[in-house]
Amino acid sequence: MREAKLLLAADAPDGAYYLAGYVVEFALKACIAKSTQRHDFPEKVHVIRSHTHNTRELISVAGLKAPLQEAVRQYEFYRRWEIVVQWSEESRYTGHSLQEAANLIEARYGILQWLKKRY
Repeated sequence: MREAKLLLAADAPDGAYYLAGYVVEFALKACIAKSTQRHDFPEKVHVIRSHTHNTRELISVAGLKAPLQEAVRQYEFYRRWEIVVQWSEESRYTGHSLQEAANLIEARYGILQWLKKRY
């Protein structure tokens, strides 16, 4: 996240946006990893579904659909979630304004606080 903020401050919103999105993806993957014990041999379908950048799919794989549905009832969380879920790994190929990058950086804070309780 530090690098995303540095890129934003350096007037490089595309890189800032791109990196900020990965922060949430990695937090979701940490939730998935926590559900796997050291000597587990996870189901192949579960492993394949984990190898994605799609935030919605990762929420499902992490078993967080129901808690997310509860969380989005709060307006502020919903607002942040709607910003975060728009990110994709394809973001590196599209332009983003400073405001879009700043919005994503700001939005991920509330989402990460929620996710940290789960990993």
